This record gives sequence, structure tokens and C-alpha cells, in this order.
Amino acid sequence: MIATLIVAWIIFIILWKLLKATVSSALTIAAILILLNISFGITPQDILHYIMQFTQNISKIQNSK
Repeated sequence: MIATLIVAWIIFIILWKLLKATVSSALTIAAILILLNISFGITPQDILHYIMQFTQNISKIQNSK
């Protein structure tokens, strides 16, 4: 019984740290997107479009080698 509680506590702590890191990262990304939108008028769609172009360019470079 005590071993089960210890294992459950360890799993809870690991999941809590994972959740905290995920939420922290999500809030940071959201803040960056909001600041880019307010400061420069860059929308999340613009960023997504740039990322898609960038990955296409990288794949073209790799295929040409």
C-alpha cells in the first residue's frame, strides 16, 4: 500500500511538472504572437505561411544535393 502511494506520488509530480512546462510554453508563445500582432501587424497566419515556405525551401535544398 505504501509503495503504491509512493509510486502514485512520483507519477503525480512528474505529470505536474510536465503540465507546468507545457502551460508555460503555451503562454510564452501566445504572448510573443500577441506582441508581434500589436507591434508589427504580423498575424499567426503570416508566421505559419513563412514556416511553410521555409520548410519547402529546406526540402528543395535537400533534394537538389
